[in-house]
Amino acid sequence: MCDGMRLDRRLIILGTIIVVLSMSMATQYATTRATYSFAIVHPSESDIRYIASDNSSDDGKRVYRVTNNASGTMFATIELGNWMPNSRKNYTAAFGIVNEEQFTVNITHINISGTNASFMSIWLHGDRDADYTSDGASSVMVVRDGDALYSASDVVWTLGAGDNDVESMNGGALATPWDDTAGVRYSIDDTTNAVNETSDFVWVGISIELDQYAATQSATGTIYIYFKSTTLE
Repeated sequence: MCDGMRLDRRLIILGTIIVVLSMSMATQYATTRATYSFAIVHPSESDIRYIASDNSSDDGKRVYRVTNNASGTMFATIELGNWMPNSRKNYTAAFGIVNEEQFTVNITHINISGTNASFMSIWLHGDRDADYTSDGASSVMVVRDGDALYSASDVVWTLGAGDNDVESMNGGALATPWDDTAGVRYSIDDTTNAVNETSDFVWVGISIELDQYAATQSATGTIYIYFKSTTLE
């Protein structure tokens, strides 16, 4: 009789443990909240921003421009002018890229798509007014005759950490004032060159080379610039 009672107690205890375990494994639901914030700003004033430099041969305004700065219509465009067949035009500083984030940012690659993209080549380089001809420490060709030379697994240029000051670049050494005509910020300062992995800016050069058989037409398309960054833990 006593042995039976001890066995019943063990079963009761075991059953209680199973019930407790079942309760601890039950599905649970919870809701938490966190606020967020971000701002939609002008292309020349974002954390990775674009500035103008060279003037377009088409109308004398900056190559890089925003035609309408009203909210919702800040479409950045690049006007490269009108050129005849069998000619070459090189904009050494069609526009610049400036990093305002407080950590380094890598440019992995650039590609383009559109009509007659095969007539275009693109460079990243440090010297605003240099007529670059080959790759080196201060210049790298990223698109040749419309074809991207690098991919997402590459790093073609590293922008140094910025300081969140959209009125200047290179640690405040170079001003980027506002151009009312082009509707963007710009720089024409040749005193300081961009240094890969150190400076927070780089110049984008665009070359147009038309062969003698180029048909007369308007060429339009899109330039895609890809970035990657790794923050410290």
